[in-house]
Amino acid sequence: MAATDCDEATFEAHRPLLFSIAYRMLGSASEAEDVVQDAWLRARQDEHADVRSPRAYLTTIVTRLCIDHLRSAERTRMEYPGPWLPEPLAEPNQESAELASSLTTAFLVLLEQLAPTERAVFLLREVFELDFDEIARTVGKSEANTRQILTRARGRLRDSPCRVVNRRRSCGASGTPASPATSRS
Repeated sequence: MAATDCDEATFEAHRPLLFSIAYRMLGSASEAEDVVQDAWLRARQDEHADVRSPRAYLTTIVTRLCIDHLRSAERTRMEYPGPWLPEPLAEPNQESAELASSLTTAFLVLLEQLAPTERAVFLLREVFELDFDEIARTVGKSEANTRQILTRARGRLRDSPCRVVNRRRSCGASGTPASPATSRS
């Protein structure tokens, strides 16, 4: 796809997916929007790309930008003494907003325990249901390695002391389950 092949309409059609990936990986709406905008600029500038699927191409750009951003953020967060909490998204429906917000926050806190590539593989497979071959191309790994990364990520989340214990409770900033009596394995 030449620079002119990734037109604004094509990009805008994929923007909600790209934002969803970036937000779930980064936990910040403003950072996610920055990554999506950076992906747009990179897609427009890449004159030598031979793209058969704009969706896969744009997903790859966003995922790799998020991985780079997370690796950079890890170094920054090591210097910050407080707990990291994701930035909640504004919900249009206030009745379900409280539950959705708490579940989103709990999910993002859990994902914080994964390495950037593990987080990307986990999200692309479990949330966006992409095939392993597409995920492998996106993160620049072999398909077998991608499967192993997903297995490792699932194991780390399963063994995590900070798990969602049911649909309404999540771990607090301390990283301990809300109630051991209601926790699931």
